[in-house]
Amino acid sequence: MEIILKTRIRELRKEQCETQVQVANALGIAESHYQVYERGASLPNLENAWKLADHFGVSIDYLVGRSEER
Repeated sequence: MEIILKTRIRELRKEQCETQVQVANALGIAESHYQVYERGASLPNLENAWKLADHFGVSIDYLVGRSEER
């Protein structure tokens, strides 16, 4: 799951031409905290997973690889 999540959030961030700082600010977390997600070193808690999904306009199922439908 970590590999899929880190890949998808990186792809989504780049599709939206955003920096890691911009995404972290939108989520209300530190840049270093967001970077941990993109590196796959840690998974977001449920609240941050919701924030990521809402920010990128996708479902949590898409983020974690349970669905190919955004």
